[in-house]
Amino acid sequence: MYMAYGWPQVMPIEPGLCPSSQRIIYLKVINRLLLVVSPSHLELWSSSQHKVRLGKYKRDSSSIQREGENIQAVWSPDAKLIAVLFCGASVIDFHVGESNEINTAPFSFENGTVTGRHPEVHHLSPTLLGHSSIVSLELSLLSRTLFVLFSDGKLVLCSVSKRGLKQSEAIKAEKILGSGDAVCASVATDQQILALGTKRGTVELYDLAGSASLIRSVSLFDWGYTSEDTGPVSCIAWTPDNSAFAVGWKLRGLTVWSVSGCRLMSTIRQVGLSSVSSPVAKPNSDWKHEPLMAGAATIHWDEYGYRLYAVEENSSERILAFSFGKCCLSRGVSGLTYIRQVIYGEDRVLLVQSEETDELKMLHLNLPVSYISQNWPVLHVAASSDGTFLAVAGAHGLILYDIRLKKWRFFGDITQEQKIECKGLLWLGKIVVVCNYVNSSNTYELLFYPRYHLDQSSLLCKKSLLTKPIVMDVYQNYILVAYRPFDVHVFHVNLSGELTPTRNPDLQLSTVRELSIMTAKGSPASMRFVPEHFYKDYASVNQKSSQEPVRCLVLRANGELSLLDMDDGHELELTDSVELFWVTCGQSDGKENLIEEISWLDYGHRGMQVWYPSPGADPFKQEDFLQLDPDLEFDREIYPLGLLPNAGVVVGVCQRMSFSACTEFPCFEPSPQAQTILHCLLRHLLQRDKIEEALKLAQLSAEKPHFSHCLEWLLFTVFEAEISRQSSNKNRRQSPITSLVDLFWKRHAI
Repeated sequence: MYMAYGWPQVMPIEPGLCPSSQRIIYLKVINRLLLVVSPSHLELWSSSQHKVRLGKYKRDSSSIQREGENIQAVWSPDAKLIAVLFCGASVIDFHVGESNEINTAPFSFENGTVTGRHPEVHHLSPTLLGHSSIVSLELSLLSRTLFVLFSDGKLVLCSVSKRGLKQSEAIKAEKILGSGDAVCASVATDQQILALGTKRGTVELYDLAGSASLIRSVSLFDWGYTSEDTGPVSCIAWTPDNSAFAVGWKLRGLTVWSVSGCRLMSTIRQVGLSSVSSPVAKPNSDWKHEPLMAGAATIHWDEYGYRLYAVEENSSERILAFSFGKCCLSRGVSGLTYIRQVIYGEDRVLLVQSEETDELKMLHLNLPVSYISQNWPVLHVAASSDGTFLAVAGAHGLILYDIRLKKWRFFGDITQEQKIECKGLLWLGKIVVVCNYVNSSNTYELLFYPRYHLDQSSLLCKKSLLTKPIVMDVYQNYILVAYRPFDVHVFHVNLSGELTPTRNPDLQLSTVRELSIMTAKGSPASMRFVPEHFYKDYASVNQKSSQEPVRCLVLRANGELSLLDMDDGHELELTDSVELFWVTCGQSDGKENLIEEISWLDYGHRGMQVWYPSPGADPFKQEDFLQLDPDLEFDREIYPLGLLPNAGVVVGVCQRMSFSACTEFPCFEPSPQAQTILHCLLRHLLQRDKIEEALKLAQLSAEKPHFSHCLEWLLFTVFEAEISRQSSNKNRRQSPITSLVDLFWKRHAI
């Protein structure tokens, strides 16, 4: 999840030599360097904490007259070479058969091949792509697929052999995607999704892992803007982790979407759809502060996903850099908690705070300059289970923040700090667990530090790992570590002695499980323990005295969610198209856990799905285990962050913009939102005739500010259902929901 914050930063670019140079043809970030290429010159900027122009090269007028303007550029992955094209053209003839399939694909290059041999050209009827030019090429190495976009709007999917692109005859055209109005395309390598921009202003997502079928389309139509307002899509850029993508339009604006279709950020101002000030594309005095009002020509993310660089259409005088924060919940090897919702940027942490009035507010916590100036950017953030401490790691070392005392804790020895290259963070009670990369030996290890002292003398334990972990999780005294392709190790932590500065505690780590899962599904993107004791009242399972969890949820990059039994290695497929999930059972240390009746929740393009424990012999295979509750749906511009178990709410965040007469552009402000789930829990209990449990939950929730709203919601639901059945069943008994309301008010009044 990505959310914009703050004001866009303006990076001035020197003007070109002629009117045709008022555009930028290439923009890319590699190794903290930003390369900008225009038709007559190029500039190299630093894209780290401070944006500084490092160098430039300008061609003179005679060079441009003799060789032509720069029309395209390519930067080598090692950032050492820049190739610039001045002129040239190529034509490829494809024979397109019926059913949108291509039968053969001979290539014909007008300028000849490298060897000087002109390949044979086959002109096949009945249909040819003709002499339309190639607009762009997109290559997916993982799927060995090349996408060729033509100027007439056709996108051709080509397969590539293992030899790569060295020989043109090794490229075979397979099929045409889209409706013939494609203007740009971008591939998410990890997710194996193709984003296709159209002249209609929509973006179509295709599943490359399957048969390249259409997954969904996203657009601003539901927000009152049509293609007449925005124009066609001009550019698409995926975030580095492929979980979101930015879309720029030819006439106006820029928007960022999640894979599931949640609108995370938009530069286009939203107005009342039913008012006289309905969306318009022509600028006026009311819209002068809107960024990219003339359209987006080029966009590109930095290598960390903290900055989105954008160039306005027909402009090369400046680049706008939008700042973004990322959600800790997403994926990887950093822990999560439900007490604190955390978004982190390149030099700060954004905390969702719950005030005494239960109003949610966003707190910007800037990292100390003494740490972030040497270790930019922030790479990992984890909050302790009790919500009182934050662990933050940059390029080296880590620091801790005491939320109650509002104080930072550092390594006293900077030499020790520089020896830590954090690749993941977890909290084990009052112990912070660091996954450290040892550069000198190219190995990985777990380091255990007490939160009261960061120093080598206080190191509780050091555990060497097999290789780089891709997923980590912790539950009570158990730590899960997974490696590629799918090897799982579970460690048990035994702490002897009191964990205080005056004591000398001893921590021992023992391996209790080693699994190697043989599957063709790919490596996991996230894994979470499922506490076994939570199901002891629902299923006849063997209970271990140590309460060791034997199941865990597995989420893969393609959105597939499954349940892994670590006893026998069996994996049960649960659902697909999942972005996030939360294991709620046994995860809260609070006394008032209002959502303990839920096993877990997940979020994707369907919305929020709730997984309840089932009373059957196998609690994981019952039909009523999964419920898609429409009452839990957020607006499609609110992205869920996590849970507040003691309040019975799901916390989300959406973008807001504030405008000021003294600034050119608006300030982007992430705004936290709360969605209560108490009414869903009460309805779930009543459907299973658990009236006393529902009454207990209602009594625990009675003081919450949204409780009366929950009861009204329940009554509205049951009345609507009862009225619809009134004619068919005249002798109906009183609804359990109305019985609950009556019973609650009687006892509450007493």
